[in-house]
Amino acid sequence: MAKDPYSILGVKKDASDTDIQKAFRRLAKKSHPDLFPGDKKAEDRFKELNAANDILGDPAKRARFDRGEIDASGAEVRHNPFSQGAGRGGFRGQPGGGPQGPGGQGFAFEDLSDLFGGMFRGGAGPGGMGGRGGNAFGQDAPEDTRFSLEVDFADAATGAKRRVTLPGGKSLDITIPAGISDGQAIRLKGQGTTGGDALVEVKIKPDPTFKREGRDIHVEVPISLGEAILGSKVEVPTVHGPVTVTVPQNANSGTRMRLKGKGVAATKRDPAGDQYVTLKLMLPKTPDPELEEFVKAWAAKKPYNPRG
Repeated sequence: MAKDPYSILGVKKDASDTDIQKAFRRLAKKSHPDLFPGDKKAEDRFKELNAANDILGDPAKRARFDRGEIDASGAEVRHNPFSQGAGRGGFRGQPGGGPQGPGGQGFAFEDLSDLFGGMFRGGAGPGGMGGRGGNAFGQDAPEDTRFSLEVDFADAATGAKRRVTLPGGKSLDITIPAGISDGQAIRLKGQGTTGGDALVEVKIKPDPTFKREGRDIHVEVPISLGEAILGSKVEVPTVHGPVTVTVPQNANSGTRMRLKGKGVAATKRDPAGDQYVTLKLMLPKTPDPELEEFVKAWAAKKPYNPRG
């Protein structure tokens, strides 16, 4: 016998439709099978939540359940054919559509991808979101199709839109979210070649200039001897475009400067990261006799030990 849907969602019988929707979404986020791969209990709990929401998330079904016309699974309740108000054959009401049947407005299993922003790691096992398995009601789901997409470091950090052509000639516009990680997948509902979803695995091209740590970006900028001693303004690359920074006088190699907000772009969930610029003193590529003579004379007059 199916459990009471009000108890499953943790709401009272006089809860509003909004309260029911909030309770379902909150619990669904915590119990989604992708968060507990291979955990049968989590999968069963998720099915219970969907079944409960199928009843209470549809005002018509909820009213029929409250009147005792359908049970917690959505099946018609057989009544005594001679009891008051019973129709022919001993059933009340009209035949139900079952879970997600005609007129149902509850959240379908696949709708939960919206709760996670459409983002899932690839490699889900059987029954998970990444391969063939059962949906919330044990029915076979269409097979997902996997693709890969290579993107530039800057596009992954700031977000971008890309048009891709899938096998078969179909073109799609894909939004690359700012801050996506290498190997993360974007789910395109219903765009797979066999009727399932398309999972697009993002591969980020290595960049010779930028290195990422979390939402921060690090870059090493060479400076000349003159720029280090006298101070200067130099152009520094960022994923948002070049900016000019001030190198302080007598700057040492290894001096680090922070460019606030110039790291991974901000999203609704996360603030923008920063960029850290590390200065690297570079001497001329070819020996300079004049510079050598000057340094010899200067070092003889003003010796110092930087390791002291």
